[in-house]
Amino acid sequence: MDENLSEDLGRVTIAPNVLVTIVQKTAGSIQGVVELHDGLPGVKRLLGLHTVGEGVEVSVLNDQVIVDVHLIARRGVDLLQMGWQLQHEVTRAIEDIVGMEVQEVNVHVEDVATELQS
Repeated sequence: MDENLSEDLGRVTIAPNVLVTIVQKTAGSIQGVVELHDGLPGVKRLLGLHTVGEGVEVSVLNDQVIVDVHLIARRGVDLLQMGWQLQHEVTRAIEDIVGMEVQEVNVHVEDVATELQS
């Protein structure tokens, strides 16, 4: 197969909302995450500086992805371990699914669920 052929096929564009969806689905699969918390700062939304979805904020700077995840954790979970796992899994998912490099994944534990929430 001619290697130059692939260069002439056009472009592949990934909508920022795709990244948000990947992060949301990945975060929802992590043990200890009760739900994503939709408490993102309104100023960033109004200025359009980031792509946001419920509990997730994604920006792309110099072709690298920066992610902020705001969540409510399950009571009794090792929060540090859960945060590390979430960082690892979000990074892996973005790199595997869309092939973009992840610069950072910031995990913000906004609250711990009460027994009624879990």
